Amino acid sequence: MDSRVITDLKKLLGAEAVLHRPEELLLYEYDGSVEIARPNCVAFPRTTSDVVGIVQIANRYQVPLVGRGAGTGLSGGALARQGGILVPFSRMNRILAIDAENQRATVQPGVVNADVSVAVGHLGLHFAPDPSSQRASTIGGNVSENSGGPHTLAYGVTTNHVLSLEVVLPTGEVVRLGSPALDSPGYDLDGLFVGSEGTLALVTEITVKLTRNPEAVKTLLAIFDTVDDATETVVDITARGITPAACEMLDGWTIRAVEAYVHAGFPVDCAAVLLLEVDGLREAVEQQTEDVADVCRLHRAREVRVARDETERALLWKGRKNAFGAVGRLSPTYYVQDGVIPRTKLPDTLRRINEIGTKYGFEIGNIFHAGDGNLHPIILFDAREEEQFRRAVATADEIIGFCIEMGGSITGEHGVGMEKDRLMPLLFSEDDLNLMRRVRDTFNPAGLLNPGKIFPTAKGCGEIRVRPLPVGASRA
Repeated sequence: MDSRVITDLKKLLGAEAVLHRPEELLLYEYDGSVEIARPNCVAFPRTTSDVVGIVQIANRYQVPLVGRGAGTGLSGGALARQGGILVPFSRMNRILAIDAENQRATVQPGVVNADVSVAVGHLGLHFAPDPSSQRASTIGGNVSENSGGPHTLAYGVTTNHVLSLEVVLPTGEVVRLGSPALDSPGYDLDGLFVGSEGTLALVTEITVKLTRNPEAVKTLLAIFDTVDDATETVVDITARGITPAACEMLDGWTIRAVEAYVHAGFPVDCAAVLLLEVDGLREAVEQQTEDVADVCRLHRAREVRVARDETERALLWKGRKNAFGAVGRLSPTYYVQDGVIPRTKLPDTLRRINEIGTKYGFEIGNIFHAGDGNLHPIILFDAREEEQFRRAVATADEIIGFCIEMGGSITGEHGVGMEKDRLMPLLFSEDDLNLMRRVRDTFNPAGLLNPGKIFPTAKGCGEIRVRPLPVGASRA
């Protein structure tokens, strides 16, 4: 990179806000995925004008520019695939305004997801999108990836809760999209930019909808001796017109991993559990709890527990939301997938995932948003071994291919990024992809903003760069 880029960034932001030494950049070549890509420098803005200045410098020297939230993403979307300037928004982390009467808040992109709900909890409000990473992931990252979470089934994903955006285009122009009004006239540009994975603009301000806390909440744990019984229960619940606030499933292997770590009270001798939640008016919740429990028993649930109080409820959710951390104790690396299928295909798909794991010689745990068919199979492997890495990628690709055969999609909430770009032709025709490229090029004509993402490239997953071994270790 031209040394003048560093000089100009330091003049704009101050020397303490620019990293460029190799040892400073190591952290920023990773996110939560199996991908690796190192930027040439990292620049921390504090204001929208700082972001405009960074964009102008990138244009002046024609270097790539990539926005980054907390780095919890699982598709490599916030990695600098072609080097250049990485822009973390961690210092733009203020809640700018809370309008309780109109149930909305305006925040900077570096605000942590869970902090919004904490800030408005005393007002009887919360921010509904709740990815498992919500205690770390930021609103800006959630907007970029259109993040979901366990409560997506009833409340929708991030785009359903964004009213307006302030963005800096790749030209350096600052524009506002959408409106604080609930129904903004004209084209849905918010909907276009939310989920665009940082390829259209850098988001500098977000106005979100807040949701009233429900009058009552009930959390159920249904315990099954077969995976098929659990998956068929999900299909039947939705077929009966019951829409729980959340419907999560963990298979037996994942349950044992979670219980050893969190001690959430999950039974370790079962094949699967469903973690279900219903909320709303008290009388309706009582009836819906009974209805859901009846369907679970109809499909041979050996036990249906209802959390007795908020402490027990919080512990069950702690087990679900810390599942990936629990699995991390058991393997040097794991690869989390994000396929989507119709709910009716859950039994067949889980059987096929187990068959694919056996074929490639991997243990695969399953934990996912069963209510909306968003699967998260977890492939355990050692990324330091190139042969294992390649087999893990092949395993993931075969799982995603089967999801598409079942009428599903390659991603539900993690995004395409640099992980699944090569799989896009499995789902979209070349005409489809060209239309998407034309949309991107309208806003990002020079291609400097987050290049090498979403659209197919010649490189594969992880660029097949094997992690270094620990000092003193040797390859088998």
